[in-house]
Amino acid sequence: MRVPSITRSHRRAAGGHVSRAAWLGMLVTAGTLAGAQEEGPPAASAGSGTAAATDFPVTVYWGDTHVHTAISGDAFFAGTRLGLDDAYRFARGEEVTTSSGQRARLRRALDFVVLADHGNNAGAAFSRDAWERDPAFRSTELGRLWAEAFAELAADPEIDAEALRTGPLLPTHRLNQIAVRHAGFRRSVWELITAAADRYNAPGRFTTFIGYEWTPLLGAVHRVVVFRDDAERANAIVPLTSHDTVHAEALWDYLARYEARTGGAAITIPHNGNLTFGLMFSLADSWGRPLTPERMETRARFEPVVEVTQYKGDSETHPWLSPDDAFADFETWNGWGGREASPDKPPEQVTYEYARSALKLGLRQRARKGVNPFRFGMIGSTDSHTGLASAAEDDFWGQSGRSEPGPDRMFRERSSGWQASAAGLAAVWAHENTRASIFDALRRREVFATTGPRIVLRFFGGWSFDPTDAAGPDFAETGYREGVPMGGELAAAPGDAAPTFLVRALKDPEGANLDRVQIVKGWRAVDGVLRERVHDVAWSGARVPDEDGRLPDVGSTVDIARARYSNTIGAADLATAWRDPDFRAEEDAFYYVRVLEIPTPRWTAYDVARFGVEDVPEHVPMVTRERAYSSPIWYTPAPRE
Repeated sequence: MRVPSITRSHRRAAGGHVSRAAWLGMLVTAGTLAGAQEEGPPAASAGSGTAAATDFPVTVYWGDTHVHTAISGDAFFAGTRLGLDDAYRFARGEEVTTSSGQRARLRRALDFVVLADHGNNAGAAFSRDAWERDPAFRSTELGRLWAEAFAELAADPEIDAEALRTGPLLPTHRLNQIAVRHAGFRRSVWELITAAADRYNAPGRFTTFIGYEWTPLLGAVHRVVVFRDDAERANAIVPLTSHDTVHAEALWDYLARYEARTGGAAITIPHNGNLTFGLMFSLADSWGRPLTPERMETRARFEPVVEVTQYKGDSETHPWLSPDDAFADFETWNGWGGREASPDKPPEQVTYEYARSALKLGLRQRARKGVNPFRFGMIGSTDSHTGLASAAEDDFWGQSGRSEPGPDRMFRERSSGWQASAAGLAAVWAHENTRASIFDALRRREVFATTGPRIVLRFFGGWSFDPTDAAGPDFAETGYREGVPMGGELAAAPGDAAPTFLVRALKDPEGANLDRVQIVKGWRAVDGVLRERVHDVAWSGARVPDEDGRLPDVGSTVDIARARYSNTIGAADLATAWRDPDFRAEEDAFYYVRVLEIPTPRWTAYDVARFGVEDVPEHVPMVTRERAYSSPIWYTPAPRE
């Protein structure tokens, strides 16, 4: 039986009304915001018909670019049995039976999804299992090819034959490495993946992208590869995997050849910088050589967005890197791989793991070498290994089949346990719900991340916004006409002007009220030092910053024992026009928005209330501060004469 949603039955939503004017002022329809139909795929978004009337996107679409199914070996051996069809059906709002036999259905369907199974062992685990348990499988084409692949692997003197027969067929970044190298088997599995994506793709209603995960060594940078194209074009190749190469540069070169050969397009999305031991945003290439301008341009081209929040923690920033940021310590994973450090002496590698720090490093690289390799937008996704794209605290289905809801899941071995984060979502401002439109929005970085809630966020930079623009009925039209949207760039300052930023955030209509809106600025000072500052620019209630500029906390309504909260504090929407008071025209800078909700119960609190869990250690968090991150807007000074 499906675990019930505690939020639906126990949360008291007092206040929190979003006015019609606020929604119309943003010129936004929020994809499948109201949820899917009872039967079949979700209806077309209400705003899709109006997009042609404007030259800018009026709809935000919600998706997950990082879902694993039983095709991924690590997911299969962690108990996941959901395949491609189940994962697509769940994402578009249908009910499915989970790997642990429970019933699951999203309250609100997604608009788009990428099933990103590991390319380096795709299909191996379930094929071996099917070969052993299902005689009918042996007569299929895939079964025949698996037998050939098995024989090929078993003949390799570097592979433990016993591990091949009985051990876990994990991705090659694990011990007992078993990579699938048989060309016929690889192509057969790839064509299953591409065919399923085309079969479920429904332009205007539900978009499915062809993709996979490129997974090198543990601790290195893992990337989701996303294609703009259909199966006919994507089948011109088979995925380049980490068995073929562990060098990201070779992956990008491979995709460049794919584009030249087919006329198609692809991007890569790195994730979990927080777990890469300083490699995610390293200033060296994968051979350890200093980055060249050519390689930096290649990275910027193929890597327009970064997955900044997911179930293995948050990678926006770290309290070691941002000690003056009161909200930096969010879903932080410090102990991965045994790494520990004290706040007064963080390991140097952390500098190259988090998005905010990387954005600053990019400014330095532009000043030194003329190219910024870290001009990326920010999205969230789940990295679910259950086949279930779920990111809600009260409806979190865990990391893998082993961590689906149950009274002891936060303490189970061989899973992330309580440390797992119920996150995240990718929000995309696009003209329509199609592969081409959403892919192009990702490439131009007009996207934002949330940790699960459907907070709607608009962010523009310009030189002449004023407070009346923030309150006006033509908010978005003004933003596009007089400035650039998130992901864009402001050119050299006109005269003595300082940049102004137009921002509006609307609460998730089924979620918590908003606490505050912040603009995070990073810049390279004239002395070459990289700096950052977090500005509170809009907030709920009548709070007044203290003499040091610190805004009092919004408070909390969370009842941990019953996993409840109420919207008696906070605001339904927040908007402002903000001018940078410290702007210097000769300094490179970036700006992005962070939106914070009021405190709400974490998934661990919902589990305690749902299952009656006792003796929970004090260090297990029960309250969270959900949030959204916009993509940055960059300011680039005029070249010096």
